[in-house]
Amino acid sequence: MARDPHPEIRLLLTLLDDGFDRKAWHGPNLLGSLRGLSAEQAHWRPAPERHSIWELAIHCAYWKSIVRRRVDAEAAERFPRGPANWPALPEPAGAAAWKSDLALLREEHRRLRAAVAALRPADLHRPASGQKRPRISHIHGIAMHDVYHAGQVRLLRRLMGE
Repeated sequence: MARDPHPEIRLLLTLLDDGFDRKAWHGPNLLGSLRGLSAEQAHWRPAPERHSIWELAIHCAYWKSIVRRRVDAEAAERFPRGPANWPALPEPAGAAAWKSDLALLREEHRRLRAAVAALRPADLHRPASGQKRPRISHIHGIAMHDVYHAGQVRLLRRLMGE
């Protein structure tokens, strides 16, 4: 039987979920912002040298992976795509690849959430693996990262006329 998380950890899990896939008062979360987009829409750029929605989604998955590894020093699995920070889009960038990348984003969120749930409360205030800032700062930050990029996705959807 799973243990009930410490209140501080429960709050962090709520923040992660509110920014990612749980209905929240602040508006669209990341997954809600991506819902219903075709591969073509996700691949659209507002201008050359600007990021597409698809790139934002993979960027978010990448950073969830990074924070998970910072939170759990034992985590050895690396993000399956490169280059770092802004992984390249698959070629061809069709519907199957978009669906696969959305699944990767969901999986990275699930893995991050599991790593946070497994923490002891005292671990929250210790530096993250290889970092100066405590784990709690990285966990809070990745939740805000999702909300920030959810806003960008909503703006890009408006720019494309949706």
